[in-house]
Amino acid sequence: MDQMSRDPEKGEPDPRSDYLSAHGTESWPFHSRSASQRTASSSGSSSAASTACDGMSRTQTHRELERHLTALSRIATQRTQQSATVGAAKRAPKKPLPKFGAGKPYPPPLPEREEYVVEFDGPDDPLHPQNWTMKRKIFTVIILAWTSLTSSFASSVFSSATSDLVEIYGVSSEVITLGLSFYVLGFATGPIVWAPLSELKGRRFPILLAMFGFTIFQFAVATAKDLQTILISRFFGGFCGACPLAVVAAVFSDMFDNRLRGVAITPFSMTVFMGPLLAPFIGGFIVESYLGWRWTSYLPGIMGATALILDLLFLRETYAPVVLIEKAAELRRRTKNWGIHAKQEEIEVDFAELVQKNFSRPLKILFTEPIVLLLSLYTSFIYGLLYLFLTAYPMVFQRVHGFNKGVGGLPYFGMVIGIGIGGLSIFLTQPWYARKLEANNGINIPEWRLPHVISGGVAFAGGLFWFAWSGYKESIHWIVPTLSGLLTGYGLLVIFLQSFNYIIDVYILFAASAIAANSILRSLAAAAFPLFSQVMFDALGVNWAGTLLACVATLLCPIPVFFYIYGPKIRARSKFTAEYTVENALDD
Repeated sequence: MDQMSRDPEKGEPDPRSDYLSAHGTESWPFHSRSASQRTASSSGSSSAASTACDGMSRTQTHRELERHLTALSRIATQRTQQSATVGAAKRAPKKPLPKFGAGKPYPPPLPEREEYVVEFDGPDDPLHPQNWTMKRKIFTVIILAWTSLTSSFASSVFSSATSDLVEIYGVSSEVITLGLSFYVLGFATGPIVWAPLSELKGRRFPILLAMFGFTIFQFAVATAKDLQTILISRFFGGFCGACPLAVVAAVFSDMFDNRLRGVAITPFSMTVFMGPLLAPFIGGFIVESYLGWRWTSYLPGIMGATALILDLLFLRETYAPVVLIEKAAELRRRTKNWGIHAKQEEIEVDFAELVQKNFSRPLKILFTEPIVLLLSLYTSFIYGLLYLFLTAYPMVFQRVHGFNKGVGGLPYFGMVIGIGIGGLSIFLTQPWYARKLEANNGINIPEWRLPHVISGGVAFAGGLFWFAWSGYKESIHWIVPTLSGLLTGYGLLVIFLQSFNYIIDVYILFAASAIAANSILRSLAAAAFPLFSQVMFDALGVNWAGTLLACVATLLCPIPVFFYIYGPKIRARSKFTAEYTVENALDD
């Protein structure tokens, strides 16, 4: 198969559609080599085999073609994992096999093992998450949006208690700021575990485990008796809170096709940014009330407990390979045929290989994939500034304009409204995106996501210049720097969200690990920025410190332009994109 080289504006077709048209789905690599020789042992597998043999005719709608491709790509993930993740390279032990027991000889191996591997019953199988009802999908989005909001809210609400803790423990503000940095450092390290785990054991299990740990550590901060306990608990709270940020977007990629994925991920991205912006004024009013600073941790602990209960009761598994494991388990119980299994169950977890190939995958993607590396640098700067604003806004609205902690947090609503405008703009461009898909035979071109990122980069840099030169002296009305948040908030959301969508579109088979790679770098930046922000603004002043940051934002603006032009050629050389995986499977 030729390498891809497609122009994003012309919308040249994906070679996968050409391959299907020429060869049918029987030769599509997500079926085994012996697929043509297999005969179904049940009505479900018979239907799947018939679908494979007949292929997908050109008379099928474009929507069915895209859904079939997506469904097959999700089914294929466990096959890819078997050869590239864990267990496949495990060497057979040299010691002899133990006796079978009770004097029995070893039974013969299963004939044609692939006959016992369960699959989805065609593109319309109701078990596949992309075929769930829209009501169930929306409810899942709401639950996971609340889970993500809880995690991001807890990251910054602690900043409202900084001055109180400085007085209580007699340390500098920089030391107390470590409570914020440690939490975000947990954001950086957590995805190394949570993302690969979600690709091995499914999405639901790590989310439940992480939210349980998150809730425990929030209450540990609230009841801590010394500073060490606070800082350690904040780190592990962030470590557990990183799971929604690394996994939820992958859940949405499981449930939605290319037409709706961008819209579905919008609430998630909005919660990632709105949480840290809503927290300061809520925390400010809490600290100034009779409740005291400990309730800045009790509140996210309560929020985490509600998220855990909702996830436990209503969140269903969306990862296709694990859904097939559940299907296989049911078939084994009901048919008493214990050979039936899912491909994912063939994986044997070897710890050394797990660390080498699975936990290290996000780091490998980060440092070997130019798309992930450069976009991660861009989003890292943007995300770092989100937490730097926790220092800049108090300096402008509390120090310059004399507001108290609670009222001084209200100007963040300028950025919140800007984020809302960004989300609305994404919804409004959805018809344009749908028309592009229809004109391109339902085949998605990832670079279609990037014009929004380009506009967001310009708006974000402009908002920083506006804030820098309107917030440094009291004679300029406080509403002027507040309104700069309209541009910065818009830029924050569209850069972050459409970069996410672009990464998911490019690395669909390894969506969680690619997102985790992005999360690692941006969380490291977010952990570092608060540590030097106070010193930088004190030394340079609001105007020149803001100008410096705005200039850096301007220098980063060409990154999405570069990928809009050269993205197809870069993707063609990647070892983690779906196209490369398909070609290797064909060669094998």
